[in-house]
Amino acid sequence: MIIPILNMRLFREKEWLFSLLVISLVLWLIFLGNSPLRDWDEGTVAQVAREIWRAPLGSMRWLYPTLGGEPYHNKPPLMHLLIAWTYSIGGVNEWTTRLPGAVLTALGVPLLYLVGCLLFNESLPALFAALVYLTMLPVVRHGRLAMLDGATITFFLLLLFCLLKARQNRRYALGVGFCLGLITLTKGMMVLPLGAIACLFLIADRQFALLTSPYLFVGMFLGNAPAIAWFAAQWQYYGENFFQVNFQTQTFDRLTQSVEGHSGPPWYYLIELIKYSFPWLLFLPGSFYLAWKKRHTIWGRLIIIGTIFYLVTISLMTTKLPWYIMPVYPFLALAIGAKLSGIWQDGNFKGRSLTIFLAIISIAGLGGCVYFFIKKEPILIVMSIVLAISMSIAAWLVKQRDRNFIPVLFSGMYLVLALLMSSQSWIWELNEAFPVKPVADLIRTNVSPGTQIYTSFAYDRPSLNFYSDCKVTATTMPVLQKMLSNKSYLLLDDGALQQINLTGSKIIGTAKGFTLISP
Repeated sequence: MIIPILNMRLFREKEWLFSLLVISLVLWLIFLGNSPLRDWDEGTVAQVAREIWRAPLGSMRWLYPTLGGEPYHNKPPLMHLLIAWTYSIGGVNEWTTRLPGAVLTALGVPLLYLVGCLLFNESLPALFAALVYLTMLPVVRHGRLAMLDGATITFFLLLLFCLLKARQNRRYALGVGFCLGLITLTKGMMVLPLGAIACLFLIADRQFALLTSPYLFVGMFLGNAPAIAWFAAQWQYYGENFFQVNFQTQTFDRLTQSVEGHSGPPWYYLIELIKYSFPWLLFLPGSFYLAWKKRHTIWGRLIIIGTIFYLVTISLMTTKLPWYIMPVYPFLALAIGAKLSGIWQDGNFKGRSLTIFLAIISIAGLGGCVYFFIKKEPILIVMSIVLAISMSIAAWLVKQRDRNFIPVLFSGMYLVLALLMSSQSWIWELNEAFPVKPVADLIRTNVSPGTQIYTSFAYDRPSLNFYSDCKVTATTMPVLQKMLSNKSYLLLDDGALQQINLTGSKIIGTAKGFTLISP
């Protein structure tokens, strides 16, 4: 009798696993290339990948990557290599640039389900946790961008899966080292806080035998050997300069200094959670309290250790960026999944406050509908309508103390995110500066690739460098006048165009308020 039940449970888990994989890939891949690459992260990653793809096979560019022809020491090149591979298959475009990171991030959803099944020893809280993770706006949005964070989290979830499986089968400990190596080759020293969380979890769970397992040591050696070899190769080739940039400037300086002006108060990441975690934020206080009450359980320990250790670590750093918070979302999803599972099974929840908050979100959806109607954004109008309807139904169900508000929330948020990703507004940072592609087309049409251009714009834009295939450097008016005298190309806005002396120069063309000047 027991064997058929176990087989049925296994079959059901495989069905959920496959379903989660499909709906995740749909959400992460739909209209993936419908918006230009955004500045800094995407523009930089894409340019490094393109230079790897363009380089002759014998150039070793895959081992010694460059950015604009100069050594690129910021991060190891695993993601850049994957993007270069997609370029070789599908050409250079936004879709191929974002594809590797999007697929890897989407794989994190079924992986979180597997981790949840091992933690909770039942599928319902694991399923809810995976669906919460699937419908978190920051996870979906940043995972679709050509960034390193989504892949890093997936490798970390795979590490947790190997740790949990190793409790019954020590051979799974081999995978821990390989996952740490993948994290290192993706985001460098991010391996330190994530590895520390895994180690603290093992100690809190009293898995001392696993810490001394020969499988773990072999896996650590074999899995980290490629990462160690890459760092050794950089040191041998570039010398001390590599460590100065990679370790000091790009890693440890971020702990004590505001790198490139990205700073914030200690509560910066709590504000990020409040801004972008609805509607799941409504369940977060109760979920974390439940995890604290259940801290004697394996899942309670992991959630408490992972959330507190990581949030404290990044909050104490002087440099603060929105995507630094990404690794905390799987822990929050596990906590909320456990809370929602308890509500589903026991029907015990506070309906009044939850009804009010869901009604407020519904009203906000109606307000968004009016706003996007004025802006003439049809997809976002539909998105706002779906948000208003789904939150209204959920609020009504909560008032009726009907547990079916949970699947309504999941399905509503999935549709809202799918509609947002189908629009061209999911990368809202693109509205912070001029549209880059028309200006890049002007440059690419009239200037040879790799040419140095100077611009009056306030700051450098890596996306402009990528699309124009030139190096466009922001500088001051005196330097612009000097560079024009030195026979350099200039890209000037209207204000700078009125101030500079163009005697002996030629206006090539204009685009989006910028004029390209040739000597």
